[in-house]
Amino acid sequence: MESLLISTGVVALAEIGDKTQLLAFLLAARFKKPVPIVLGILAATLVNHGLAGALGAFITSHVSPQVMRWVLGLSFLGMAAWTLVPDKIEEEEAQVAQRFGVFGATLVTFFLAEMGDKTQVATVALAAHYPNPVLVVAGTTLGMLIADVPAVFIGDRLAGRIPMKLVHGVAAAVFALLGLATLFGLGAGLGF
Repeated sequence: MESLLISTGVVALAEIGDKTQLLAFLLAARFKKPVPIVLGILAATLVNHGLAGALGAFITSHVSPQVMRWVLGLSFLGMAAWTLVPDKIEEEEAQVAQRFGVFGATLVTFFLAEMGDKTQVATVALAAHYPNPVLVVAGTTLGMLIADVPAVFIGDRLAGRIPMKLVHGVAAAVFALLGLATLFGLGAGLGF
């Protein structure tokens, strides 16, 4: 259960201000059809994070625990730094939306936007860190929806009121704590 809760919280925080959240704003403003946009976000995230979770589980089974501790600890610290850098949406990702309909456009653009994104990398690291990658993927997907669904429904009205630096700082602090706890073997009984 801890893996689900940590994964949900970390990704929900990391996703605020991320390019996929900006993409959700853009698609909502362009199409004004929230249900297919939300379903596209869900499908793209399940596929993307499912693959990331499988990679994390694969890495865990092929790397020694000592090496894994250092790789994960440093990865979490790297995620902390990366979270402090705001994302911008790429124009070509937004243009895909005009060819595939609302659901298809959301599915394709979100899947492509998530490739190599910090939430995908976080999913790999969390799935390698926790013993149940299915709960990690469920948590990261839920975290993605917690951050992106409100963007679809209330978009611009909400965007200006969120203290982005504070949210990114909290997310970075959570990643940093996970990294330090992993590196120093703290919380071994707590699942770290």
